[in-house]
Amino acid sequence: MRNKPATAASPPPSGQSPGPALRAYAAAELDAAIAGLARHGHRLHTGVHHARKGLRRTRAVLLLGGEDLGDGARLLVRELARVNRGLSALRDAHALIETLDRRIAKHPDAETRPLLRRVRHVAAQRRADRLRAELDADPALAARRQALQVLRAGLDALPWAALQPARLQRALTDSAARADRAHARVHASGDEEDWHRWRRRMRRLSQQLRAAKAAGLAFPAPRAFDKSLAEQLGVAQDLRLLLDQAKGGLPLEKADRAALRHYAKVALAKQQRRIAAIERAVEPAPIPATRDRRKRD
Repeated sequence: MRNKPATAASPPPSGQSPGPALRAYAAAELDAAIAGLARHGHRLHTGVHHARKGLRRTRAVLLLGGEDLGDGARLLVRELARVNRGLSALRDAHALIETLDRRIAKHPDAETRPLLRRVRHVAAQRRADRLRAELDADPALAARRQALQVLRAGLDALPWAALQPARLQRALTDSAARADRAHARVHASGDEEDWHRWRRRMRRLSQQLRAAKAAGLAFPAPRAFDKSLAEQLGVAQDLRLLLDQAKGGLPLEKADRAALRHYAKVALAKQQRRIAAIERAVEPAPIPATRDRRKRD
């Protein structure tokens, strides 16, 4: 069963709070997250992926509400983040498979494709082992689903009617400013963690703009946001995951490890040039390539 995306609501009447529409959007995303974790067998991998998306989108809405939603919202934000972190290892294991599948489809040559297929075989075994361990510790992920059901009840109890469009506009402006500051740090350093921070903040800004649109609010996208740039930052993050696995995450043969490390570095450098080209279309100065402060290979 597919998780149904939240649909756009009609604009709230003039003078009426957009909070109830945002509550409905957040509730639908949290419901979808709970449903994703209820999947079985191989479908649980994609279920976890959709669940983490739903949890991030729910948190993004709560952060839009800020202080107007009170201490309860801050508690929900913390607890949703905790559950999401607990699912990150499963998600990373599946994201690696998805990345390898895309790269395999892209490379028909006789040298690269066999390498990536061998790596995928090892990664698939690692993914299966990780899922087995998670289910042994939390059968059917029932404890996490129950925790989310409690948070779902708390979501409904928040003072959504207190939210006003001006508050949401300020929150979006603040999110855009944080994305801009993260971008500036990438300009200054090119550091791996700065790239990752920029990507997270662009993703949250995208999620908040999506939530506002779904609630029927017409806020223009701020200067900090470019959808194609946000998508390409996600591709770069997938390649960083592949590079991390090449450096020691997967139990690969020595020759395959070296070949995968070289492949991932070249692919990541190419992706960073693509991001810089997109950036030049909106800002004059390109961002520098990543300088990895960890020990060189």
